Amino acid sequence: MTATLERVDVVRPAPAKGRSRSRARHRLTVLAFLTPAILGFALFFGYPLVATIGFSFTKYDLINPPEWIGWENYAYMFSDKLFRVAVYNTLWFVVVLTVARVVFALGVASVIARLKSGVGLVRTLCYLPSLAPPVAATLVFFLVMRPNDGPLDSLLGWFGIEGPLWFADPVWAKPGIAAVMLWVSGDLMIILLAAILDVPQEQYEAAELDGAGPVRRWWHVTLPTISPVLTFGVVNSIILALQLFTQAVVAGSAASGSADVTGSTKVLGFPENSTLTFPVWLYTQGFRYFDMGYAAAMATVLFVVSFAATVVLVQRIRRASHQEDGA
Repeated sequence: MTATLERVDVVRPAPAKGRSRSRARHRLTVLAFLTPAILGFALFFGYPLVATIGFSFTKYDLINPPEWIGWENYAYMFSDKLFRVAVYNTLWFVVVLTVARVVFALGVASVIARLKSGVGLVRTLCYLPSLAPPVAATLVFFLVMRPNDGPLDSLLGWFGIEGPLWFADPVWAKPGIAAVMLWVSGDLMIILLAAILDVPQEQYEAAELDGAGPVRRWWHVTLPTISPVLTFGVVNSIILALQLFTQAVVAGSAASGSADVTGSTKVLGFPENSTLTFPVWLYTQGFRYFDMGYAAAMATVLFVVSFAATVVLVQRIRRASHQEDGA
């Protein structure tokens, strides 16, 4: 018997030097494509952030050179009475607006998800207000809620109810601004609607076989499944409330009647500082009193709080995704 020997071609690996050169070229190519984004981030975010933190330890008025004063700007926050008022107003919006915005958007999204016809039209009508500019939306609500002769007061008058002063009333000014923010919350509604429609239908069918009604299915199936999206909505609403500026300025200016034809006003926080939010007081310190050091310190505090809320969002979403993978 004769043995037949077959030739076997052995594929030799590429030299290590060649592989390293290929990886280096790949990394340089990726870096070249990322360079515009990196430069933009460093120029328009990184440098302003570092400069703001640096100026927060100085006394700076845009005219004279910055003077290092250490932690004095941060210490002054504890004795600034209007700072405490601004913090209270901002926390009011954080609590009330966050709860109301998420509940409102979730409720509208849940109703739209159950519609049998006209879904596209209703979805579009609910989303359109979010496209309105903040100034225009606030002015529309101011005209609708204008005391005595506004449409809302006229409607209440038919039922024998005397409406309040709304934006000119310290008690009703913040709820009025919150109403504006709810009206333009169509973006969050669309996100929650997409999450609800993405819930597997098999889970609803299994819950229905177990005897769960519509309410129990919504509570035990829909809510747990969309909890990461709900967490996003909560933290997004918190950051939105922390940065509330335009609506507060426009509402206070229109209610006080102090705005000129250019839209500028000398009255911020009207009435009785009830609309004086943290960003409004920050703007006042920086661009009215030209105390840029103190304004930079306030901006740093606002950034730290917003960043902490974002970290909570990321950790909550990761924890939820790990739990789903484990299940």
